[in-house]
Amino acid sequence: MATVELRFSALPEHVRTARLVAAAVARRAGVDEAVLDEVRLAVGEACTRAVGLHQSNDVSAPVRVALIEDEKQFSIEVGDEAPHAVPGDRAPGSRPDGADDLDAEGEDEMGLAVISGLVDDVEVTAGENGGLIRMTWPTAPATLV
Repeated sequence: MATVELRFSALPEHVRTARLVAAAVARRAGVDEAVLDEVRLAVGEACTRAVGLHQSNDVSAPVRVALIEDEKQFSIEVGDEAPHAVPGDRAPGSRPDGADDLDAEGEDEMGLAVISGLVDDVEVTAGENGGLIRMTWPTAPATLV
């Protein structure tokens, strides 16, 4: 199992770099060429989401991306260290009508919907110490020429 790990400051300009690296590693791992655009888009969406969560929660820790090549699959994990609200909880100082929460949740849900539309195998975990999106694609066996 080979793994490539990236860590980058939560700035939008670094998302493009993560997308390019993810596509290059996916290609080398044997992900079908026809799926590479989906890999790029899904990683971009997951990283953009993590950057947004870090910025909106004043988290200074870097966004984490792990590109994992297994024998028959390729996985990408995008992790953040932003606290994720438990349904029903409201942050102190937020609007009583919950409009701030709904805006943030709506953007978050839209990003997750896009990722789910691009990737068949997605796992999303979140808690008060951060979240993780794990996306997995099948790989083709290497052929000798």
